Amino acid sequence: MRNLRAAGFIIFRVVSTKLEYLLMQTSYGHHHWTPPKGHVDPGESDMETALRETEEEAGLSADHLQIMADFRKELHYVVKQKPKTVVYWLAKLVDPTTAVKLSEEHRDFRWVKLEEACQLAEYADLQSVLRDCEAYLKNDPHIV
Repeated sequence: MRNLRAAGFIIFRVVSTKLEYLLMQTSYGHHHWTPPKGHVDPGESDMETALRETEEEAGLSADHLQIMADFRKELHYVVKQKPKTVVYWLAKLVDPTTAVKLSEEHRDFRWVKLEEACQLAEYADLQSVLRDCEAYLKNDPHIV
């Protein structure tokens, strides 16, 4: 059985010294909230996938992002009886006023602080990654 693989970014912005995370609500299934991510295509690296999916789903290109390549998290879970790995990197929205442009895959998006992000995220492993992001960012005096 082939392991499903996906990649994306946990995107944050700084608005008047407060951290906000981008979560998008899917237009399929039970409309869960997720960072931009998607399936790795054959021959594509995880980073290439994260960049492509972020541009497709949120309208944000590499030029809009400052990628923190040293912050990388992998989640492992099962979807429809198949193992799945999701790789996330942390990325800062360089200009916090840049507009998000949703694709048909999502019906809504929000910029939210950590606690609301964790409430929307639902899944404990994603909540844990969001908390790790917050701790990482708060330890860097150049970010907040």
